[in-house]
This record gives sequence, C-alpha cells and structure tokens, in this order.
Amino acid sequence: MELRQLRYFVTVAEDLNFTRAAARVHVAQPAISQQIARLEHELGQELFDRSGRRIRLTAAGEMFLPFARETLETAARGRDAVASLAGALAGRLSIGTIQSPPPSLLDVLAAFHHDHPLVEISLRTANPQHLAEHVAKGTLDAALLGITGQPLPAAVATAAYTTEPLLALVAPDHALAGRAHITLAALKDQPLATLTHGSGLRTVLETACAKAGFTPLIHAETDDISLLIDLAARRLGVALIPGAGLVPGTGLVPSRSDLVVLRVHRPKLARRTVLAWHRHRPTRPALAFLDYARAATSPDTEDRATLSESS
Repeated sequence: MELRQLRYFVTVAEDLNFTRAAARVHVAQPAISQQIARLEHELGQELFDRSGRRIRLTAAGEMFLPFARETLETAARGRDAVASLAGALAGRLSIGTIQSPPPSLLDVLAAFHHDHPLVEISLRTANPQHLAEHVAKGTLDAALLGITGQPLPAAVATAAYTTEPLLALVAPDHALAGRAHITLAALKDQPLATLTHGSGLRTVLETACAKAGFTPLIHAETDDISLLIDLAARRLGVALIPGAGLVPGTGLVPSRSDLVVLRVHRPKLARRTVLAWHRHRPTRPALAFLDYARAATSPDTEDRATLSESS
C-alpha cells in the first residue's frame, strides 16, 4: 500500500469522477485508475461502485476513507516535522476560496511563497459551504469563506477577514444608469442577476431585500461571478459585485463602455469574508499562512462557529 494510492483514492472519493481527480493530482486518468485497482486488489474489496453512470463509494470505500485521510495527514505532519529540523517550512498548503476573492488574499499568498518557497501552494475555488466541509475533513488547510448564514461544521474555526462594499452594474441605457447612487428600494421592481443559492453574495442580497420588505426579482443566476458582469452588460439584470473587483488593475471590470457602476446606500450592502481552518488539527503551513493573513487585515477578529451575518 503506497501513499500515492491513498492520495489518489481520497481524491477520487471527493470528486466521484476519475477524470477530475486525475487532473487535480496531475496524472493521466489510466494511471490513477490502475493504482486504485491495485489498492483494491491488495485490500480484497472494491472501493468504488462503477456499475452506474456515476461512480460511488462502496461500503468498503466508505469505511476505508477516514483511515486513508488520517494516514495522509500523519505522513504530511511527519514530513513537515523533519523539514522543520533544518529551520525550513515545507510541505503543501491547500487553500480554498470563494470566487473573486479580495486582492489581498493573493498578496498574502505571494508574501507567504516568498518567505517559504519550499511549500507547494494549491488554490481551489468553490462555494462557502463546500469549502467549509473540506476544511473540516482536512482536505483543505484553510479557506476564505463568504458569510452565508449557514452553520459550519464544529471542527471549523473562523476569524473575520474583510468587508467589501457591493456595487451595482447596469448597462448605459438602463433606467438607473444616470444616477451615481441608488437605494436598495430602487431595485425592488428591477430584474436582477446574481449568484446561485449558497453563495455569500446571494445571501447578502436576499437578506437585505427581506429586511426592506420585498423579494428580489431574480431573472438570471450563475455560479460564476465573472459572468454577472456580462449579464449586466447584456441587460439581463442589475448585478451586484464586490467593490474590490472594480478597483483598476485588480479584477473584474476594466474600463468598459458597456457598463455603469452605481453605489448602493440606504442600506449599504457589503460582502463579509472570514478565514477558516481546522479547530483541532491545523497544519504547520496553515498556521503560518494564517499569521500572514491576519497581518494583512484588521485586528477586529473573532472565533466563530457559524457563517452568520454580523452587521
């Protein structure tokens, strides 16, 4: 039984797709299939049911998964401990993030990499709840989450990171385009484009509208925040995106003649993000990364058990 076989097995168990798993570990699909077949032969049990259109874990696979994860975590901690004898931080840092993270996150990763070049960095994007689950499982060392109001796994600790204002995007000929500022009430009867359920942005929008006494008219939704900009430009709805994405040189909206940016007030809307890590088993690279991240944010941090709105 080899560590790479365990790593391949855990990756396939997370994705339930051999092709995606192979891409994540940077090997060809036949190689990952062959190694898992060898692992199954050694165990004398099939770990995956491949009979349907989608694979799934067998009972043996479900039973074996936590032991495989624990073995990989122990091996990683041992490797890091040996590396620390030479005074160097080594190993792997697996970070999760919501879409369009604050630019400071990449600055933090750049500073971390500069000081710890022996640490391999992996960055994954997903919705907040999915990221939190992977932090709890130990498959992510840390993650940047948007506040959604959903409870977090008990094993996940969090601390406040950023608060970004949400700005509205409309086409130049939109009825609201002539204003510099709009109230939330101005969006009451307007078609909106937003992210799918489970995202922090969707939660902010729906919560704010509920407090204002109306239900938002969602005419278009996507799980890709960058597409919201094009939806707004094509008049499929007013889009709300984090203000950091509008800063020149940092992201989503360069100078475009097909978009007008509006500030929203009464109330001001904001996307709040938190850093998340495993409460009981933080890895050495995760602890080092968190130190860098905390240095880049405000001192007003707190340990939380939920991703609840904190206005």
